[in-house]
Amino acid sequence: MITRNGAGSGAASARVSRVPSGHPEGYLEAFATIYTEAANAINAAKLGVAVEPAVLYPTVNDGVKGVVFVEACVASSKKNGAWIRV
Repeated sequence: MITRNGAGSGAASARVSRVPSGHPEGYLEAFATIYTEAANAINAAKLGVAVEPAVLYPTVNDGVKGVVFVEACVASSKKNGAWIRV
């Protein structure tokens, strides 16, 4: 079984895990991670240093992919759950 920040998870997982495994994380923690990562990138820019390679946050392209996914879900629903190519 794979659990958040559990055995077998790597450094990238540990870096953004705020609660021990077995506790619900969800929506609130997802946004906390995005805000923290964006703040790290902003601070690096203010200091004139390179952003750490480990810093990861969504981009505009990620947002576009999310919208395409939601549109495909709506189209699938209108076709009684048919598969939709994205």
